[in-house]
Amino acid sequence: MGGRQVTEWQGKHVTVAGLGVSGIPAAKVLHGLGARVTVVNDGDDERARAQAAELEALGITVRLGDGATLPEGTELIVTAPGWKPDKPLFTAAERAGVPVWGDVELAWRLRGRDGREAAPWLAVTGTNGKTTTVQMLAAILKAAGLRTAAVGNIGVSLLDAVTGEERYDVLAVELSSYQLHWAPSVRAHSAAVLNLAPDHLDWHGSMEAYARDKGRIYEGNRVACVYNVADKATEDLVREADVEEGCRAVGFTLGTPGPSQLGVVDGILVDRAFVADRHRNAQELAEVGDVDPPAPHNIANALAAAALARAFGVPATAVRDGLRAFRPDAHRIAHVADVDGVAYVDDSKATNTHAAQASLAAYESVVWIAGGLAKGATFDELVAGAAKRLRGAVLIGADRALIREALARHAPEVPVVDLDRTDTGAMLQAVQEARRLARPGDTVLLAPACASMDMFANYNKRGDAFAQAVRELGA
Repeated sequence: MGGRQVTEWQGKHVTVAGLGVSGIPAAKVLHGLGARVTVVNDGDDERARAQAAELEALGITVRLGDGATLPEGTELIVTAPGWKPDKPLFTAAERAGVPVWGDVELAWRLRGRDGREAAPWLAVTGTNGKTTTVQMLAAILKAAGLRTAAVGNIGVSLLDAVTGEERYDVLAVELSSYQLHWAPSVRAHSAAVLNLAPDHLDWHGSMEAYARDKGRIYEGNRVACVYNVADKATEDLVREADVEEGCRAVGFTLGTPGPSQLGVVDGILVDRAFVADRHRNAQELAEVGDVDPPAPHNIANALAAAALARAFGVPATAVRDGLRAFRPDAHRIAHVADVDGVAYVDDSKATNTHAAQASLAAYESVVWIAGGLAKGATFDELVAGAAKRLRGAVLIGADRALIREALARHAPEVPVVDLDRTDTGAMLQAVQEARRLARPGDTVLLAPACASMDMFANYNKRGDAFAQAVRELGA
């Protein structure tokens, strides 16, 4: 570790808010820099106690069950991204004049240690599609022969990437609205906002605050601000951003691209942004068939990834090769099986209405399995847009009544099965009911439009339960 940074951090009192995938690496890194670290955590369960024991063995102080009190002498708080800005801890910090950073802000400030050149960040945010786009981007960068990693909100610690031994040419960085809220200094090489739709409003307080935090990703961009032509709100964020001189606005569209855009022409992904004489010329990048799966919203993800890669100077052949090599994670429009002429598709990752809308639009005739925790969402627009595609609906979870009421208003002819249960075994019954409603050629689609925590530990477990239930149908 560079001597200047060790001196800067030596003896500094830092409070880390929250254990888990961001808090533990932050505490360890700061301790290694010589800081006096105290970790505070709301929970005091068995898992938290095990994590605390690991940190205490290193000499780090941990306070479980008390995430509200500001430890005496705190000079800086580094918070887990999910901690809401109105928590008493942050109110106390504001009164005391103590700054609050997220782990992403800490990673940004620690990059380029030991005098080595810091790897530029190509950053992605949006209501939906972030993880897939970042993974596509990393695949394209690797196909170009660059040392890279997909990091950030994707589950791989940015701190580990910037402080570890491995050196990178460029990082593909997924950033959530939570992370961006706590990262005022981040300045990406290029960045993309894929889309904007109401989500996490209980955390941000309003759609305006949510959009404002998303828009932070464009601040200080050097080369390109990538936006969605079909989503004017993303272009508005570009217009409002304070970027470096010469930074360009680059759009992506599922239609024919104009100058400074990437788009689709006759089944070909084309670039009219990073070519000589973009008013007259276009560069072929890949075929629609190179994208897995070739659903419309996934083509949009591929175009956004390609735009960021091209902004970094990646050749067109690497875009094609990277997209061909990419395989989506589980629970993202994953085809599970065909049973009696009906396709069963797991999109458990569709945890909000915007994601479910994109998923439903990919199929002509759907028996829809939906429901869970609504997180303050409403479902009228989603149901109205999908009504003509619905063969039937099976509803599960705590907030299923909200979807049932929207179906009654906008799709009264669609048969609805309302399962009055929130245990994990409800998924098997839901799949059995969906099978009863489906006809050959239909798709039974798990696209819940809700979070999973009322019934399952996470959306992965929900998707696993769906897949297991489908396998039992075919047994």
